[in-house]
Amino acid sequence: MDQALGPFLGTWTVMMAAMMLPSATPMIRLHRLGADGRLRTQLWSAAFVAGYLIVWASVGIVVWGAGIAASSILIPEQRALAVSAILLLAGVYQFTSVKATCLRACRTPADFLLTHWHRGLSGQLRLGIEHGLYCLGCCWALMALFVGVGAMSLVWAVGIALVVLVEKVRPEGIVFGRIAGTLLIAAAVIVLARPELAMSVGGPM
Repeated sequence: MDQALGPFLGTWTVMMAAMMLPSATPMIRLHRLGADGRLRTQLWSAAFVAGYLIVWASVGIVVWGAGIAASSILIPEQRALAVSAILLLAGVYQFTSVKATCLRACRTPADFLLTHWHRGLSGQLRLGIEHGLYCLGCCWALMALFVGVGAMSLVWAVGIALVVLVEKVRPEGIVFGRIAGTLLIAAAVIVLARPELAMSVGGPM
């Protein structure tokens, strides 16, 4: 990770907006109905989205620091083990109760807004942050996969974004997520058995 923090955070935030906002669209649209009047609607919606992106921008600081640490600690011979561990982590997390709880909040916008609503413009910023935290709880392992295995490539960005979108929006999202988890666990075993495959699934860690 040889990029300075400022430019990296800018790139990361734009990337997260492109990857995550499509899956958050149902929540954003429903949230807009909570404001009366065009100006208030625009301001409240902007505050809500800003709060959501603040969470993901903050994650970028962790990713940047982890990238620096990984580049100074890991050697190329350890890549297969690291890739296998990340795949296993992402796969197992798909079946945890924490994942299920956070995914439920993302899949039921009306319930989330009713139980977390805050008044005023600052309340909308807080609401966006809270939704972002649930989204982070739902997707952090997939983002670890995107960063640690896919090296933040465009192909991996599109793939992870599609997985997140299906999980959150489609009726079959929960089943799809479990299938994805099973495939990730299988991939972890395969990479561990055939370390040379780790060099073909992404860029350098």
